[in-house]
Amino acid sequence: MAQDLTSELHDAEKRLLHELRGLRRGLRAQAKAKEDGDKLTLGQKVADSVAATMGSWRFIIIQSMILFFWIVLNVTAFVQRWDPYPFILLNLALSFQAAYAAPFIMMSQNRQQEIDRKKAENDYNVNIKAELEIELLHQKIDELRAKEMLALTEAINSLCQTNGVSKPAAAAPRARTKRAKPG
Repeated sequence: MAQDLTSELHDAEKRLLHELRGLRRGLRAQAKAKEDGDKLTLGQKVADSVAATMGSWRFIIIQSMILFFWIVLNVTAFVQRWDPYPFILLNLALSFQAAYAAPFIMMSQNRQQEIDRKKAENDYNVNIKAELEIELLHQKIDELRAKEMLALTEAINSLCQTNGVSKPAAAAPRARTKRAKPG
């Protein structure tokens, strides 16, 4: 009964491993075809470009300098005050920038999230396959060890027979005798 269950599990693992290998081959073929034929659309290129630009230190530093000069020029009235103290025009420009850039950044993040999800799924399948491969290697090593032990036992028995020595006792525990205490 236990042997049947073990062989059933072993067969199921072999089938799963075979399916994963086939899936991996198919994914490699798809990835190669996708690399050859998959080009980013204009919208995806723009979204990635906007996200990369707005997420850089260069952009942050330049924008901070522009904001600083805007405020200084309007507070000191060095030039005609085009946006007095509450800086309503500056607030409007920053709100427009945020509202306009947010969809581009979201599109880029969604695309990156899809890429990350596919990579995670692929990693999961690779880990399952590696686990099954390791388990199969363990089973093969166990089988080899059992065959080697059988061969060694047979060799010892044949040597004992040729030398006329009785067969060695199986690995049975020896009976312990109590020693009498001196005294």
